[in-house]
Amino acid sequence: MNKIELSGISTSDLPTLTEAEKKDLLALAAKGDALAREKLIVGNLRLVLSVIGRFHPKHESAEDLFQVGCVGLIKAIDNFRLDLDVMFSTYAVPMIIGEIRRYLRDNNAVRVSRSMRDLAYRALTVREEFSKRENREPSTAEIAGALSESETAVARALEAIVEPMSLFDSVYNDGEDSVYVIDQIRGDDDSDETLVENIGLAEALKKLSPRERSIIAKRYLRGKTQMEISSEIGISQAQISRIEKGAIDKLRKYMD
Repeated sequence: MNKIELSGISTSDLPTLTEAEKKDLLALAAKGDALAREKLIVGNLRLVLSVIGRFHPKHESAEDLFQVGCVGLIKAIDNFRLDLDVMFSTYAVPMIIGEIRRYLRDNNAVRVSRSMRDLAYRALTVREEFSKRENREPSTAEIAGALSESETAVARALEAIVEPMSLFDSVYNDGEDSVYVIDQIRGDDDSDETLVENIGLAEALKKLSPRERSIIAKRYLRGKTQMEISSEIGISQAQISRIEKGAIDKLRKYMD
């Protein structure tokens, strides 16, 4: 994220502007000076780069986000007023963030109606403004009250724009082993018990160490999560994950 090639230009080589230079150029751009506007865009591309560093979408390239962020930057330049008692960057950052969020919502893998996306966008705006003013996150009820919408509608709209998570997304990595979303899910299905009663599997289980056998039983017979087993045994979840994976590998070898 420190260097992005955009149309053959390396952002690591882009110029920066002082606040005085920005004010002078903004004054000229407001009068229709195209060259001043272009200098403002180029001189603030580093700002766009710093903003997209906050976003880590799995299916979007940094270049795509950079270009979308530039759209937000241009809107900020065209709409900024010199009589505002704020730095240009203070005004521009929310515009850039809003443009990126709008892009990510519109390109979400799950199609969401425009009305629901609009409600979610308004809810996010209220949440940001509330957080800045009160120094805390507002409740869904507070957001709904500010929008004169039902709490249920606001909650559904915010949930609708959340990117779907894969069961195999990593939620923790200690440098050696990863813990995945699927490892966090409690199993309520008793079908595993029938599987364990299989003679071949039962014999294979006998070849595991007591700790391995205990963890496999807790996970697949009692439906406990790795976190729950970690608390019971007193070792880290990463260790539980490592032992479980090792035990399963052994069972596969014994069953072959």
